[in-house]
Amino acid sequence: MTACHRTVTLLCLNVAVMNSMTEQFQTGKRILIVDDERAIREMVCLALSSEGYQCLEAADAHKADSIIKEIRPDVILLDWMMPGISGVDYARSLRRRDEGRDIPIIMLTARVGEDDMIRGLDSGADDYLTKPFSTRELLARIRAILRRTGNHAVEKEIIELSGLQLDTSAHRVSSKGRPIELGPTEYKLLKFFMENPERVFSREQVLNNVWGDNIYVEERTVDVHIRRLRKALEPFECDRLIQTVRGAGYRFSALR
Repeated sequence: MTACHRTVTLLCLNVAVMNSMTEQFQTGKRILIVDDERAIREMVCLALSSEGYQCLEAADAHKADSIIKEIRPDVILLDWMMPGISGVDYARSLRRRDEGRDIPIIMLTARVGEDDMIRGLDSGADDYLTKPFSTRELLARIRAILRRTGNHAVEKEIIELSGLQLDTSAHRVSSKGRPIELGPTEYKLLKFFMENPERVFSREQVLNNVWGDNIYVEERTVDVHIRRLRKALEPFECDRLIQTVRGAGYRFSALR
């Protein structure tokens, strides 16, 4: 019996147990299942639907991209071994782009080696689950990852500091009710600094947190975008909040 067939068998058994339950918890969360095996997609979707999740399906990375552009999923279940673009390469690609940078990814794969797990996680996956797996374990991992990301989103939806207001859900910045126009990179820079006020970050730390550690960008690029951010904040007298700490890096601070 192949790993795929064993996975389907385990899923069928678990779904049968769950469907016998009378109470169903409706989550409303959208889960995108990216797997070239139709049987796996259908059985995972059946298991998730029985728990109240909304399922989206894609057989490859290109179809997944089309879905993500139209509907943002709350979690992506991503198969490693797919034709064309592999799951590992697709995870790296998502982490480089605004629309996929923050979506939690659980890698699903028959590759069980430690090196494979490390490679999968380093590609940008948040969790790693080997086939065959039970739906109980999959659901538990989805709930755990939603708790981590969901709580963060609620806590950080609107950040207000030193006359600046940053709305993370609407991607808008304002000062005393007046909108501030920022480019996407400058917005991410400001968001990072406002989430970590009074802390000094080196150029390397800023690069890793704003651009991602899987992308090669020269450290001086940070200086360029810091200047652009200050220029955008200057008409609102907020440019002083982005401070240069000589020999160390940058920080967001209301103190002079």
